[in-house]
Amino acid sequence: MTTQSDKGAPRRCLAVVLAAGEGKRMRSQLPKVLHRIAGRSMLAHVLDAVARAGADALAVVVGPGRDDVAAEARACATHAKVFVQEERRGTAHAVLSAREALAEGFDDLLVLFADTPLVRPETFSHLRDKLAEGAGVVALGFEPADPTGYGRLLTSETGALLAIREHKDASAPELAVRACNAGLMALDGRKALDWLGRIGDDNAQNEYYLPDAVAIAREDGADCALAMAAPEEVLGVNDRVQLAAAEAEIQRRLRRAAMLNGATIVAPETVFFSFDTVLGADVVVEPHVVFGPGVSVGDHCVIHSFSHLEGATLAQHVVIGPYARLRPGAKLASKARVGNFVEIKQADVGEGAKVNHLTYIGDASIGPRANIGAGTITCNYDGFLKYRTRIGADAFIGSNSALVAPVEIGDGAFVGSGSVVTENVESEALAVARGRQSIIPGWATAFRKKMAALKAAK
Repeated sequence: MTTQSDKGAPRRCLAVVLAAGEGKRMRSQLPKVLHRIAGRSMLAHVLDAVARAGADALAVVVGPGRDDVAAEARACATHAKVFVQEERRGTAHAVLSAREALAEGFDDLLVLFADTPLVRPETFSHLRDKLAEGAGVVALGFEPADPTGYGRLLTSETGALLAIREHKDASAPELAVRACNAGLMALDGRKALDWLGRIGDDNAQNEYYLPDAVAIAREDGADCALAMAAPEEVLGVNDRVQLAAAEAEIQRRLRRAAMLNGATIVAPETVFFSFDTVLGADVVVEPHVVFGPGVSVGDHCVIHSFSHLEGATLAQHVVIGPYARLRPGAKLASKARVGNFVEIKQADVGEGAKVNHLTYIGDASIGPRANIGAGTITCNYDGFLKYRTRIGADAFIGSNSALVAPVEIGDGAFVGSGSVVTENVESEALAVARGRQSIIPGWATAFRKKMAALKAAK
């Protein structure tokens, strides 16, 4: 739903994403907001969700010297503007670091946190809807199992937001309030700059706190409101334990969505998705499968247990695994089969082709209905450059063969088992490239007798 202004025109929205926290509790050289869940950074999750909620402009506030965070923001949203919070003096101070963006004049201002990556676009839209209904400030709340330490959202009998009271400052009746502050906030974009600028630092930390905007807005006669979200949606990530909890929640969402869209996941808790995994109808995923980023699986495919896919595209009726690894650039046409302990990388596998056992196919094209025997490898790298192997339609590659790229195997050609192929093989030909077998009758008997005597003499 597009949020409308009083005059009926679409309301313009600025989202300010606070990403300047140091994240010391992560105990990592990587900035906290760049840690990944479901295959992409927490910052990327937030930017994507708020963009889908209709934000017209994005401002990302980073810490000093954090070019890596700035680069991630621009990579995720090319139109995002990056601002630096030179001193860390509280959340309101961080928002005002993007003063230039706020001054452009927006109807709605959303203030978000890059370490709160699970908020749904619908929740952001709900915050905007309350602004459109006349609220000056909207705080996002939730009801945790244990509210200890959280600020309380105090409301009137009519549900209007009266104040945000910090836990340490709350009275006993106020501590009994279940609605707690999630930190995220929406403000009237036409008044936000004034209200934020009037927030003081008269507190123990000498910092400028965003929740104080509620009191200032009410002083000006503005109505304030709250919107509620599920506790798991507003989970903040401050350490590796909470990162794992966020991963568990997003996996729960992704598994549920996949099953509701028509995929069968035999043991959902053992299957891991990336944010962009696409599964078609009637796909079956067996236990212990991992989908890295960039995987698309067509209808009626079967992914057997212990397979790992990343950057791969599967057409319809493809079967892979168990223990298959599809790396970036793997493209499997309809009815292709990739089996046990097979690795495919930067390769096209044609319709109905089979690569069933103990095989590496890299930088290659395999034609329709070709059969690749067990233990076959494409030798695609000489230590400096990569080369491509081309295998034609209906070709048969015998077991334990090595195809030294660049090389072409023609349509319908055969390669004898154990061959090392270094030259092109024409269509319908047989290539055999191995040492000639010789047989010495009685050798084994003489060998055993000799070795038994040597062993007895010791």
